[in-house]
Amino acid sequence: MSIIVNIGIFGLNILYFFMKCLPVQNKITYISRQMDVTPLDFQMIIDETKKINPDIQHVVLAKMLKKGMKNHILYCFHMLKQMYHIATSKMVILDTYCIPVCILKQRSNLVVIQIWHALGAFKKFGYSILDQPEGSSSKIAHLMRMHKNYTYVFSSSEYTRPFFADAFHVDLSQVKVFPLPKTDLLIDENHKQVISQNILETYPQLCQSNKKIIVYAPTFRKDDHLLYNAIKELIDVIDFNQYHLVLKLHPLTTFHIHDSRIIEDHQYTSLEFFHVANYIITDYSAVIFEASLLNKPLFFYAFDYEEYMRKRSMYIDYIHDLPGTIFQSPKSLIESLNHPQRYDIQSFAHKMIAKPQTTYTQDIVRFMMEQWK
Repeated sequence: MSIIVNIGIFGLNILYFFMKCLPVQNKITYISRQMDVTPLDFQMIIDETKKINPDIQHVVLAKMLKKGMKNHILYCFHMLKQMYHIATSKMVILDTYCIPVCILKQRSNLVVIQIWHALGAFKKFGYSILDQPEGSSSKIAHLMRMHKNYTYVFSSSEYTRPFFADAFHVDLSQVKVFPLPKTDLLIDENHKQVISQNILETYPQLCQSNKKIIVYAPTFRKDDHLLYNAIKELIDVIDFNQYHLVLKLHPLTTFHIHDSRIIEDHQYTSLEFFHVANYIITDYSAVIFEASLLNKPLFFYAFDYEEYMRKRSMYIDYIHDLPGTIFQSPKSLIESLNHPQRYDIQSFAHKMIAKPQTTYTQDIVRFMMEQWK
């Protein structure tokens, strides 16, 4: 297999050599395989950059790499499009691993910035978990030059810089502290009011009673049958005369919960729904960083703690560092909502997410323009 892959990479580099002979345009290319639409972080960067330099061209290539031979073939054609725009851009912004950026020989003056799609560093990823059950194999990582050719990697705080350096296998000097642009929206009171109003108009039942709103946002699991059962058990112990339950499943989750007592939302992001939440329940998800910035009560439903920790390790101490109580029993969790323990959530947030000099988006764009040649 490695021989075939190396031959393929060699052939793509020959094609890419001629693409690099094309004129470099006044262009920034943004590449994501997290979703099929422009990610919010990209759009916020684009909007801010246009204010400073309206002459820069922006190209967004957002396409998920889905399962199945047909989808893989279609993605190969998409990669050719990526190659053209990378070859003719001055700067490339990524929020995920991008095959052409990493496997091909890039121009020495091309600036590649990895902003990553998750705020903060919670679960280990990338090079930090090679050859572990939830990670890639070291052989594949080497073969596909995983996370190579980055000029800079963005981290959410000084504390998390070593974690990002380890995950992307880059020198610490390449890791710069710039939390994601969408962090601005968490601290924008006007945005909070607009989003809250939109949600309550979409789901009027949330404001037609004095019930408290629980938002449950579990992390993605490759084997999700345990999560399905855990959600059912949680629903069974909730008193729906006291609470609304909003379920925010990861986009890659393959099942749905068909229960008229809950709201299984697909219209808004977890981040947006946190604005109307009275309580936030999660487990091993990086949404804890967004939630902590809002200073909302956090609860951790770790029903599969032992099994999950055998497969996936953390950058922080799960038992001692989290700003909330950990539960394996759904009944104990729900009972604790009326008498939650107090945690210094804001100190946790400030440790994991640096404060901006101006706004998070403006800080990023200013740095980008300093690299512009």
